[in-house]
Amino acid sequence: MKPITRTVWILSLVSLFTDMASEMLYPIMPIYLKSIGFSILLIGILEGLVEAVAGLSKGYFGQLSDSKAKRAPFVQLGYSLSAISKPMMAFFIYPVYIFFVRTLDRLGKGIRTGARDAMLSAETTKTNKGKIFGLHRSMDTFGAVLGPALALIYLYFYPENYINLFYIAFIPGALAVVASLLLKDKPVKITPKNKQISFFSFLNYWKQSAKEYRKVVLGLLFFALFNSSDVFLLLKAKEAGLDDTWVIGIYIFYNLIFALTAYPLGSFADKIGLKKMFIFGLIIFSMVYFGMGLTNNLYIIITLFFGYGIYAAATESISKAWITNIAEGKNTATAVGAYSAIKSVVSMLASFMAGLLWFYFGAKVTFLTSAIATLFVILYFILKISATKK
Repeated sequence: MKPITRTVWILSLVSLFTDMASEMLYPIMPIYLKSIGFSILLIGILEGLVEAVAGLSKGYFGQLSDSKAKRAPFVQLGYSLSAISKPMMAFFIYPVYIFFVRTLDRLGKGIRTGARDAMLSAETTKTNKGKIFGLHRSMDTFGAVLGPALALIYLYFYPENYINLFYIAFIPGALAVVASLLLKDKPVKITPKNKQISFFSFLNYWKQSAKEYRKVVLGLLFFALFNSSDVFLLLKAKEAGLDDTWVIGIYIFYNLIFALTAYPLGSFADKIGLKKMFIFGLIIFSMVYFGMGLTNNLYIIITLFFGYGIYAAATESISKAWITNIAEGKNTATAVGAYSAIKSVVSMLASFMAGLLWFYFGAKVTFLTSAIATLFVILYFILKISATKK
């Protein structure tokens, strides 16, 4: 079994610091946006558009990383942009400015995602891919525990004073950038390609990719169409009667479960197969969303957030590991980037649809629609994707 390498630990540490910064703000973001005049519908549109516009860059920069045979510069630039975007949120409250800053943050993620996952994949074998991606995701999500915890402590002493949190979040973001400077590209056998790459040329990879890649990605995208932003889960908790402190607390709880289970579930997925683990996660997701749609009981909602943490641990890193197992090494960043880019557009539609459903029909219809659609996704993976350990 290939040991966990220095590069994996550095990437995991960088992700921990970055997520600490991002997740310090994430649970208060819908609350903050509502406090400056955003409706639930506008929040859904904003989150969807930001993810789509910035997410499309994942395909372009993933392909650019492959063509240049470079990973580290993309990772370092991407984390730097995300870090500097944090304090910028505190300057103005105009919707256009907030859209720009949120896009800058997500653009940073777009620049680094394909290159980072390709760098991770290069440190694995097919027998430990779930374990390595699970470890990275576990460290990443542990940052999502520390970030909201710090926000919770801050808001205890300074309730509803959100502005300074955006400045505080810059500190772990800067630490992530410093840690990323320790990354170095390994010599690779890939010959850099000097041909011009257009912004949407990554779409050509779809035709060139293996049939199995297209089948798996189609299933993942259909699920993404009904998997809206976690903001809606937090709004459900708020609607059920939790105050701001408890909303952040339940989000910390979810991320703690996610962080604690991502590594063991990733290791177990290497033994039973990535497909089986992913389907298990979808089953949990469907149960959680059925529960969210049918109850307002606070104790049940807390239990459902526990289940949501298990779902995330069983799917988030597993889907990336699955894709990198299918893709050729020289096209790993393109394969991940193309999937992430298309998914970002689908995520925009998902958040937009969820916002509309909630606005016109309420939370119950929103969650039940996603739960039922997920059952069809489960059937698709069972019937259409071959039962291998990929």
